[in-house]
Amino acid sequence: MSGPERLLEAENNWVTRMGAWFPGERVVFRGQDLHADLKDMSWMELYLFSITGRRFTGAQLKVLNAIWTYTSFPEPRLWNNRVAALAGTARSTGALGVAAGMAISEASIYGLGPCIRAIDFLQHAKQHLDNGEALIDVIEEELRRYRSVAGYGRPITRTDERIPPMQVLLRETGMDEGPYIRLCFDIEKALLDGRLRMHMNIAALYAAVALELGFTPRQYYLFMIPCFVAGMLPCLIETSENPEGTFFPLRCERLAYEGQPLRSWDERNGATTDVPPP
Repeated sequence: MSGPERLLEAENNWVTRMGAWFPGERVVFRGQDLHADLKDMSWMELYLFSITGRRFTGAQLKVLNAIWTYTSFPEPRLWNNRVAALAGTARSTGALGVAAGMAISEASIYGLGPCIRAIDFLQHAKQHLDNGEALIDVIEEELRRYRSVAGYGRPITRTDERIPPMQVLLRETGMDEGPYIRLCFDIEKALLDGRLRMHMNIAALYAAVALELGFTPRQYYLFMIPCFVAGMLPCLIETSENPEGTFFPLRCERLAYEGQPLRSWDERNGATTDVPPP
């Protein structure tokens, strides 16, 4: 069925398996009573349950929580944090600043973009390896298609300070020997032994963890949405506590402007004229 019939059937009628509110009585959350069956869940557990419909062990939750913790940098020069900081210096609201920072975290070359590419690459790489292909051939195909290998290489510095503590945590929780974990390090070794000399960045290891836990790429994406928020808020708070507009101001002379030259308005004939530079 399609067309207006589908709309008529859905008018005032939404069939859901996710949940509903029965005013004054209860809230159903994926078939569970929110205030009875799920009342002892942490927010992290509930968030994961909302995405996957699954419950996770204490060790798994510890690792997933660390992904958010290790990625929350209170560094105002970073793209998304800078947006939140600008909201603070402009005296916007916290909700608007964080929402804007989260929105630009979906860029294709940083933030959630590389996370999605990394989990997609690892998933497909393992499929090709299971079919008997050589790892170097899988890597070369990724390079041919994208001119990069998702989860490997990093601007500014070659190493990623988040990887060592994550490795320690994975060993402590017994999650360091899964096939995807091994694969992401095998790929790094192949890249370092070859001509590219690229180290792994955290996107590859996080993606490997997600695959070990049975996440689909979409579930992983949804899980990662809030991962930068705890780093944004200190930036917004600090700029809002300082004089308005003092967060990285720029003189006009520093702008490489290539648009229309300075113009003045001629009130006599309603026209503009170019003003020669000083």
